[in-house]
Amino acid sequence: MQILLAVLMFATWTTMFSFGKIALALSPPLFLTGFRMVLAGVLLLGYLLIRKRSSFKLNRQQVISLVLLGFFSIYLTNSLEFWGLQHLSAAKTCFLYSLSPFFAAFFSYLHFKEKINLKKAIGLSIGFLGIIPVLFYKTGTEEILHAFSIFSWPELALIGAVLCSVYGWVLLRLVVKNQTVSPSMANGSSMLIGGMFAFIHSFFVESWTPTPVAEGQMVSFLQIVLLMTGISNILCYNLYGMMLKRFTATFLSFVGLLSPIFASISGWVFLGEPISWVIALSTSVVCLGLWLVYQAELKQGYIVKKSEEKTSEAIAAG
Repeated sequence: MQILLAVLMFATWTTMFSFGKIALALSPPLFLTGFRMVLAGVLLLGYLLIRKRSSFKLNRQQVISLVLLGFFSIYLTNSLEFWGLQHLSAAKTCFLYSLSPFFAAFFSYLHFKEKINLKKAIGLSIGFLGIIPVLFYKTGTEEILHAFSIFSWPELALIGAVLCSVYGWVLLRLVVKNQTVSPSMANGSSMLIGGMFAFIHSFFVESWTPTPVAEGQMVSFLQIVLLMTGISNILCYNLYGMMLKRFTATFLSFVGLLSPIFASISGWVFLGEPISWVIALSTSVVCLGLWLVYQAELKQGYIVKKSEEKTSEAIAAG
């Protein structure tokens, strides 16, 4: 049941790539990131202020961790992602997050001493082979923004976003699991901090006349941002925080590899983007790696057993 919930969470989350492209037609990436994240942070922290004020009792180490979380997981991740999304299809943007397990395995090894055995290494290798064909698949303006070899600048921006995102999730796991900060507090405060970073950056590089929102589109902008905030920041971010109490960052990153299928469908429905069989085939190859990694982590004991899961859920609920 928990695995099914993780799959449904990512299926819902992938609609953000389509909604993000719609929002980018109304506002530049930095302002969009700042507005959405500050709004979400205020909502989450406001809720905690009313329901659980004890969550605000933080020590110095926890505050530093939350600032780092906001900088990497919110500011850098979303700024790079939205810039790249302007030039890539929703499905390809989502698929490039398939690089997550490679970064997650590295960071989990550094922070949690999680070993990479032969079976897990084979799974990671299969996943990497599945990614390569998509890097040759170019669409839209990314052909004009060529960087070097098979890479375009939008693809490199997305790779940077994935790196920052995974490091952010590892930091979140440290904060939630080892420093006893609730997922809602960690997410709310990091969103507010990361959003402020984005706002400051936007003020210096984007045109504020009086705001970067397209003229006459403020109502539409607010509607799409509220939708994105509700689905991604309020629902999915907190679900992910709870999932990290049962599964490792590496395994959850692999579950996320199912996302391009759902992103292709939502891109077709909302944006009229054609469904790419290259992405569908590559996703199937990567999913084989998902299964191997899951089996390896079960054997290594990195995935929490059911009895431990209930204890974690009780702590999270309290």
